Amino acid sequence: MKGEAFAYASYSLFAVEADRQAYPAVGKLFRGTARTELNEHLRQAATLAGTVGSNAANLSESIKGETYEHQVMYRGFAAQARADGDLAAAELFTEIAADEGRHRDAYRAALKVVTTGHGTIPAPPKADVVPVPAGPPKVKAARTKANLDTAMHGEALAYAKYRLFAAHARQTGNTALARLFGGTADVELHEHFAGEAVLAGLVRTTKTNLRKAITGEHNEATVVYPGFAKRAAAVGDTTAARFFRDTAADEAKHAAAFRRALDKLG
Repeated sequence: MKGEAFAYASYSLFAVEADRQAYPAVGKLFRGTARTELNEHLRQAATLAGTVGSNAANLSESIKGETYEHQVMYRGFAAQARADGDLAAAELFTEIAADEGRHRDAYRAALKVVTTGHGTIPAPPKADVVPVPAGPPKVKAARTKANLDTAMHGEALAYAKYRLFAAHARQTGNTALARLFGGTADVELHEHFAGEAVLAGLVRTTKTNLRKAITGEHNEATVVYPGFAKRAAAVGDTTAARFFRDTAADEAKHAAAFRRALDKLG
């Protein structure tokens, strides 16, 4: 699911850059593909994996993830970036670590309300939206670049999962919890992922973005999902095997569509 979530987040940014470069058809293609990755592929994978549970279970899972990112992952990334001289990355990682601690605390308070029936669900955080212009990486060390990639995949997945958790909360009548999950999801994507994308140089020219998308979709169509399908079939999980085969076919179509778009740009 991380790959699908990352594709959604990346393609959404690539669409903005395509619009900026006056390539509206390419922007539309990136947005449509992003929606497929999030609303079809990731959602189906989440259903097969049983990602969404009760509101209490979803909160417990979220607390676990936020605690790890607050106490371990981002603090470690910040220390490494500082040691490698990437001070802007160290500062960003430190800021995000603090944010994740606040998210954890809000989820803990919400879990208490859900389990006891007493109290008030905390208000959702508000994302400080970070624009992501095209440009090269703003960090030097290979380790920092790798950590940014890990962090972006984690933030993209958190966004997608919290969106699913918000939908479940809304379906069960807990609109306050839905707002908390939704607001936190927006912070993960529009603030954390975006800030990391700026430092990583994720967005380049539209032609470069298309080439990157083609490479990724081709790999998923010919290597990743066929491999997953083979392993699922080998253990008798026919439903998952069929999903992986169908997704591989979709990714091949995405790669072809991106190739046609690139060819039209010349």
